[in-house]
Amino acid sequence: MITTAKRLDIIEEYYFSSKLREVRQLASEGKPIINMGIGSPDLQPSQAVIDAMVLAMQDENAHQYQSYQGLPELRQGMADFYQNNYQVALNPANEILPLMGSKEGIMHISLAFLNEGDQVLIPNPGYPTYTSVTNLVGAVPVYYDLKETNNWEPDFEALEKLDLSKVKIMWIGYPHMPTGARGSLQLFEKLVAFAKKHNILLVNDNPYSFVLNDNPMSLLQVEGAKDVALELNSLSKTFNMAGWRVGMVLGNAACIDAVLKVKSNMDSGMFYGIQKGAIEALKSDKAWFESMNAIYKKRRIRTEQLAEKLGCKVYKEGVGLFVWAKLPDGISSAENFIDEILYDKSIFITPGTIFGSNGEGYIRFALCVKEEKVQEAIDRFA
Repeated sequence: MITTAKRLDIIEEYYFSSKLREVRQLASEGKPIINMGIGSPDLQPSQAVIDAMVLAMQDENAHQYQSYQGLPELRQGMADFYQNNYQVALNPANEILPLMGSKEGIMHISLAFLNEGDQVLIPNPGYPTYTSVTNLVGAVPVYYDLKETNNWEPDFEALEKLDLSKVKIMWIGYPHMPTGARGSLQLFEKLVAFAKKHNILLVNDNPYSFVLNDNPMSLLQVEGAKDVALELNSLSKTFNMAGWRVGMVLGNAACIDAVLKVKSNMDSGMFYGIQKGAIEALKSDKAWFESMNAIYKKRRIRTEQLAEKLGCKVYKEGVGLFVWAKLPDGISSAENFIDEILYDKSIFITPGTIFGSNGEGYIRFALCVKEEKVQEAIDRFA
């Protein structure tokens, strides 16, 4: 039998990859599953985006290999989007790199900057991919606590007490996933100063800033951020294009060039039609965001009602695509709690534990279920 690489010994299959197999199996057995676990938007991109992609199919260059850096007009569209929505000026020639979803950017950045044994600061709770990719490249995860008592923001006194001599990258993400904590420009300023002080590459994962959030922010708004920072962003949630796989990494030109060296050896460019659709999406005006948030607001109200029906305490300050809720007193296991609901009521909710030890005692609901389905879930507890 051919043995697998040793790097697989320290990672596990992504939680949703394995758990959704179980959920699909239950559905195939006739269970009326309501999936509130995964943040895959069920809404459609705008018709203009779809039309742009369809029209692109007839272009004589549509089916050829594309540039590793994406179409110049796509990079310009991303630059315009950042200027118009975050008031951040970026050079589309060397400070922006389109990605096939921002998730691949986590791997590309890690491969570009981490050597075996380097350390990486990872939020707890936080996106599990930060840990798995760190392990895959042979680096060492170092977790920093985020707690509700500190509004899910880093404790800088605790950070300064760590041995930071081997830390190369620090992952952050505001609005925060899974809690929905907003963050602030003041927090970003502290993080940039911290990164400069300790010569750390600071990377902000920013796909949720337009969902139920009246104050979209970018780490790159902070003066001097480009000296030490990159930002990942995505069209998946903002424009309902999760399956299209369109993201971007932005910031320090030298760092962007390093990421391009990795990326250019791993794919042969993004499909032309997808790029054309993305260009159109990036032109969307305020009315688009308002229309999406009107839907998500109604869903959030219903989802909070469901959480409270379960005896949970909702983190009301949260924004983004999820509702974060604390379990009732006396419940010791988030995973047991959600499994009981899955098997008894056919409702899938995400346990907070998959995001780190500080997620124990919490559960997460995705707002990717129609309002009437959320009401159906509520009714199952009548």
